[in-house]
Amino acid sequence: AGSRASIQAALRTLLTAPWPSQRDVRAWLQLLAVLQWVLSFLLLGVVSLLLLIYLVFTSFWPISALYLAWVIFDWDTPEKGGRRLTCLRKWPVWKHFRDYFPVQLVKTHDLSPSHNYIIGSHPHGILCVGAFCNFITGSTGFSEMFPGIRPFLTTLAGNFRLPVFREYLMSGGLCPVTRQAIGYLLSKNGTGNAVAIVIGGAAESLSCQPGVTTLILKNRKGFVRMALEHGACLVPSFSFGENDLFRQVVFKEGSWMRSIQQRFQKMMGFAPVVFYGRGITSIQSRGFLPYPRPITTVVGEPVTVPKIEDPSRETVDLYHEMYVRSLLKLFNENKTKYGLSETDELRI
Repeated sequence: AGSRASIQAALRTLLTAPWPSQRDVRAWLQLLAVLQWVLSFLLLGVVSLLLLIYLVFTSFWPISALYLAWVIFDWDTPEKGGRRLTCLRKWPVWKHFRDYFPVQLVKTHDLSPSHNYIIGSHPHGILCVGAFCNFITGSTGFSEMFPGIRPFLTTLAGNFRLPVFREYLMSGGLCPVTRQAIGYLLSKNGTGNAVAIVIGGAAESLSCQPGVTTLILKNRKGFVRMALEHGACLVPSFSFGENDLFRQVVFKEGSWMRSIQQRFQKMMGFAPVVFYGRGITSIQSRGFLPYPRPITTVVGEPVTVPKIEDPSRETVDLYHEMYVRSLLKLFNENKTKYGLSETDELRI
């Protein structure tokens, strides 16, 4: 009788306890969506590699052998457009991912399906959330805004050497940031392809400071040469709010940590950045998740580029200058609409 009474009391307590509101449930789903994305990019490749190595020394070694054979057979696929899966791009989880920040896509001009495009994505930030959400997930309506255009996003070629992770990347429409992969999409995959390149790379995150957004763009002209060689239009895009997702630990000029960052940047082309975000339990705690800050990605006006098989340096410089002017115009026309002040500047 005592146990029955205690069970009944427990049930009454449970029934009278406040149930989570729809708002709370949405917030949890959004947090879980971002958590799985961050963990996938940080751990999926490494964990899969370690697991396959471990299986070699067990009775399940045929799994590792078969997958290795598959990777050898499928080695060139990332360089040839990858293997997009519409079901993954339209995965409902991405809507929760979008709403966590939230992320918004803004169209300023039409893109014709009869052309190919190189979309310059700025700035890099820490994890390129705006570029991923808009060009890979489809949750912000890219296909509806730009009918007939297939978006791709480039990332480091080394990511496609990691088992399982390579399949995950290709299924979303990611491809290596190599001349071969980009050239294939611009010349052997028909028209209507839009290849998004985060031009500044991780080095940009080292140069962020309040009131000034610094882009690593002045001496990066390879994307312009590629556009000229294939006659692809250049399209600037800017993600307002990208640099607000994490807090960077900035070391003073002359400090030993700053000198290590600068030396590493000269040697490797990018600098190790010390940053932190929010924790899983609350926004006030510190952790590795991005803060929920609005991101608005504005896609600008295409710069029409002629097809020149072997463009001269002067021609590359000319169209690079035209692209920079178009990007500055896009930034200055939209900065006050999406969280920046009139005095904020874009430094190239």
